[in-house]
Amino acid sequence: MVATLEDTKRLLIGERLADLKAFQELIISNEQKLIRDCPYQDIRDRLQSFLDDDQKNLGIIETVTVQYGIQAEPSTATNTFVSQFEQMMEDDEFSFYQKLVHHELLKHGQSMSGIVIHKAAQKVGADIEVAITPLNTVNFEGRAHQEQLKGMLEQVGVREMTGQDADQGLWSRVQDAVAALSGVAGSVVTQNTDKQDMNIQTLIRLDHNKANTIFTEIGATDDPQKLQEYFGQLYKDLLAHAEAEEAVVYPNIRSYYGDEDTQELYDEQAQMKSLLDEIKAIPSTETDRFKSKVKQVMELVGDHIRQEESTMFAAIDKNCSDAQKEQMSTDFKTAKKRLQQEMAASMN
Repeated sequence: MVATLEDTKRLLIGERLADLKAFQELIISNEQKLIRDCPYQDIRDRLQSFLDDDQKNLGIIETVTVQYGIQAEPSTATNTFVSQFEQMMEDDEFSFYQKLVHHELLKHGQSMSGIVIHKAAQKVGADIEVAITPLNTVNFEGRAHQEQLKGMLEQVGVREMTGQDADQGLWSRVQDAVAALSGVAGSVVTQNTDKQDMNIQTLIRLDHNKANTIFTEIGATDDPQKLQEYFGQLYKDLLAHAEAEEAVVYPNIRSYYGDEDTQELYDEQAQMKSLLDEIKAIPSTETDRFKSKVKQVMELVGDHIRQEESTMFAAIDKNCSDAQKEQMSTDFKTAKKRLQQEMAASMN
């Protein structure tokens, strides 16, 4: 029996993603408080811009977590830090400048956490690296915010001490740096939108890319432990993806995609699930037999992907507004998260 994978490295990355989400929620909450308390209109406007970005980026972190496939809880240390930070920021003894200093430090920590997760993913598995690719946008934007905060701290600090504006040297340099950074920071997934969620085609394509990467990893090894590891991840990912599509996407598209074509998608996924269950019963030590069956799944999934990314995606574009595509994406992500939690609970 092939067991699904929950090895230490992957579980730890899942926990780090949960930490990242907790810190992002703390950043959003703190920005709301800073906007409320800020005595300077230009600084309030910049903080509001940060808040808009960070609310969007929270959605990206949630998407990455679902794409990654392991639903974890924040560490005890993170929960303790969040509680202590919130208490500290409510202290009336801190000036606005001092609160802004702590926010800049929080932003720095968040940016480094995201970068470290990405670097760890490169070492643990190509499928993980694919899953967390959208996190690069969050990392870059957090870094850009941090640079802007340096200029804001200069302005606020001088105003609190003198009642006058600082010279514009650092502020202007920060603006130039941010403009340059913004030009290279956005990923193809998110750089062209201020929306709170990706559209459904982007989300499905991310799943397809991850599955194709795992198929490549399986094809490149004869190590029974690695085969078990990669298939365990593939099994969970494909089942959650299929069930979410059948719960959210296919019922939505049937009216304009057609009964026959939609039913074909259902039938392909039923065949895929049957093959996956067959492979679960094959010891990974029977390498040739195991990989031969995985190849059958890969070919079936490949045909399925080609249909979805060509005719189904085109039908969605033709018949759905941007808002409808985003709503379908949100519902798809919610369904996947619920299914992942149910699968995890059934294994405990």
